[in-house]
Amino acid sequence: MRCFEKSRKTKETDIFVSIDLDGKGNVAADTGIPFMDHMFDAFGRHGMFDLTVRAKGDLDVDSHHTIEDIGIVLGQAVAGAIDDGKGITRFSHMAVPMDESIAYVTLDCGGRAYLVMDGTFDDSSLPGMPGDLPEHFFYSFCSNAKITAHISFEGKNAHHKCEAIFKAFGIALRMATRVDPERGIPSTKGQI
Repeated sequence: MRCFEKSRKTKETDIFVSIDLDGKGNVAADTGIPFMDHMFDAFGRHGMFDLTVRAKGDLDVDSHHTIEDIGIVLGQAVAGAIDDGKGITRFSHMAVPMDESIAYVTLDCGGRAYLVMDGTFDDSSLPGMPGDLPEHFFYSFCSNAKITAHISFEGKNAHHKCEAIFKAFGIALRMATRVDPERGIPSTKGQI
């Protein structure tokens, strides 16, 4: 079983995440931000991860610290579940349409953190958070999961754009972390 649990407690947040990369898509998300709970449900169900995300944060200030710290902890949990990367596919690509919107996600789970995100949300378009936070979430996630991700999206409806990203990312992560028993460490260096 490729499962991992991770917690983080600061003066601003208290986060717990557990993930099973070989799950069935069972998701329990309680972040205090209903829209993010919905995004984690889309990510886990379509990625077929068993995922628990619990967060308490200083939402009276705003949603920034909570969303950032969830990205950090989820990234650390994914890195822990991937472990040394033996047998994983490593690379993947997924496109997900959602009505008038579409998101493209390309991943390398090769141990190097980088994010390129092309697309925009305006500041009032997403419930419970400003439009720059999806990119900041994925930056925090990729930095801690040691994943390179290229994400591009377009569309008119902000909810559809964001949900398409989370679905595409979940599916792409499932594909990239799929295990091939014939494969060793997927790197010319001999380690990820």
